[in-house]
Amino acid sequence: MIQNQPHAVVLLSGGLDSMTAAAMARERGYRLLALTLDYGQRHRIELQAAIRIAEALGVERHVVIPLDLRAFGGSALTDDIDVPKDGLGEDIPVTYVPARNTIFLSLALGWAEAAGARDMFIGVNALDYSGYPDCRPDFIAAFERLAGLATKAGDEGHGFRIHAPLLDLSKADIVREAARLGLDAGLSWSCYDPVDDQLHCGMCDSCRIRARGFEEAGIVDPTLYAATP
Repeated sequence: MIQNQPHAVVLLSGGLDSMTAAAMARERGYRLLALTLDYGQRHRIELQAAIRIAEALGVERHVVIPLDLRAFGGSALTDDIDVPKDGLGEDIPVTYVPARNTIFLSLALGWAEAAGARDMFIGVNALDYSGYPDCRPDFIAAFERLAGLATKAGDEGHGFRIHAPLLDLSKADIVREAARLGLDAGLSWSCYDPVDDQLHCGMCDSCRIRARGFEEAGIVDPTLYAATP
C-alpha cells in the first residue's frame, strides 16, 4: 500500500510550522521527502531540530543541503546584524532573508522533478508572521505557475502543486493542529537568537509569536525561554 502512495517534498526548517505542515502531508497519505537548508543561519539548533523532527515523522529520506547565504548577507539571520527584540513592527524586519523561500522552493522543485513527485509542502503562514513577502498567498500561487513553466515535467503537462496548508491559520490554530496530529512541539525550534545554544531568547519576533500562539490556543507551551515573552 505504501509503495502506491505518492511522494511529496516537504521543506523542513525545524520550526513548529514546517513540522506541522509535514505531518499534515503525511496525514494526507504522502510519503515524505524532507529537505532542510543549511543556509548559514546564526545557530545550529534549528538544523538539529529538523533532524529530530524528520526522525519522529518517519520521513523516507531527509536531505540537508549546505547553501551558505552568508556570502550575500543582508539579514540578521545571516549577517552581523542584531536581531530585533522590541516586538513586532509594521515594516518588514531585518530577520527577512532575501528571497529565501524562492530559493528554498526552487531546490524543492528540483528534487521533486528528479524524484517524480508532483507535490511540495511549505509551512508559510500569512496571518501570524513577521510580514515577510514570501509568505503570502500570491507568492505561493505565482511559484506554482513558475514550476509548470520552468520544468521538463511541466512542459510535458505534468504540473506541480505547492501546498501551504497553514497559510490562513493563526499561530494558535497551528498549535492546535500540531496537538491534534499528536506532535511533540518541544522537538521544534523557533528562536532567531538562542541563549547558550539551548534556550529560546523569548524576545525576538519568532519567540513572541510562538508564545502567544500557545497562550491563545490554551495549550501548555513546552518551550524553554531565557526571558518571558
